[in-house]
Amino acid sequence: MSTGSITDVAGISVGHYTDTRRPTGCPVILAPEGTVGGVDVRGASPGTRETDLLSPLNTVETVHAVLLAGGSAFGLDAAGGVMRWLAERQVGLAVGRACVPIVPAAFLFDLYGGDLSVWPDAAAGYAACEAASRTPPAEGNVGAGTGALVGKLFGLHRAMKGGIGSASVCVNGVTVGALVAVNAVGDVMDPRTGALVAGARSTDGRSLHGTAQASLRGERPGPLEPAAATTLGVIATDARLTKAAACRLAQMAHDGLARSINPVHTVSDGDTVFALATGSSGRTPHLTVLGTLAAEVMAQAVLRAVRAARTITDAQGRVFPSAHDFPSSS
Repeated sequence: MSTGSITDVAGISVGHYTDTRRPTGCPVILAPEGTVGGVDVRGASPGTRETDLLSPLNTVETVHAVLLAGGSAFGLDAAGGVMRWLAERQVGLAVGRACVPIVPAAFLFDLYGGDLSVWPDAAAGYAACEAASRTPPAEGNVGAGTGALVGKLFGLHRAMKGGIGSASVCVNGVTVGALVAVNAVGDVMDPRTGALVAGARSTDGRSLHGTAQASLRGERPGPLEPAAATTLGVIATDARLTKAAACRLAQMAHDGLARSINPVHTVSDGDTVFALATGSSGRTPHLTVLGTLAAEVMAQAVLRAVRAARTITDAQGRVFPSAHDFPSSS
């Protein structure tokens, strides 16, 4: 039975680590043996680990987990905990007598306030693995979505709450699922209706401003630090793919971000999408069709992320309302 989440893909497990002290966190996506990985990085401020390894030009094809971390570059520490958890279970690439887990990772920026010494570390990555299961993953203010915000172009004080979302679809015996941490400079919209769902608010904070429309009117951006955003996603499928095809799938999945986030892939975003192909269905569908499904579930996951999110107040007393509680959102 479909649950509408990335764990509908057989063999995929997800675990969240959530730290409310700042807040921040990280999800880990555990993949079954033989899973082929790919990646596509579109944002101009990326922060990643092991993405070069996923190039079709390079040797290793399979991956064992993907980590999406809050905490900016500090959050990449969490990948070490994921590796340790996998190595303890002898999951990894056999290199002589060693077993080396392959764990690509990317981070988003959520260092907006609070105790800036708090970020996902190796213990957090290990804990996320311990929490991993095949049940539908929690959405909203969890994992790397705990401190995520959207709509930042006109200043952080006008932003709203982002979060984690997931979605899936099954067509002709092939399942495609997405998990995304939405922490964008841009607004989130429903691509089916064009309605704004969450994003930059008006100067009085009472309505959605419309970042793209305001930019077309010539309004200037507010104060925004470089690399102060980033949306991270994972597409998983049970299709059988080559490494090159997995990278193309990740590339096409970015279309789902472009449909649901505006603007996207900005100079302050490090937008990165990973692809995981388990091959368990034994099917190799037309890549154009598979990419169409990937873009669709990615867009759905973005919407679910902001609709599942809840309002937070940070250590400085700033309130970041959610789409759930904001009367002007759809």
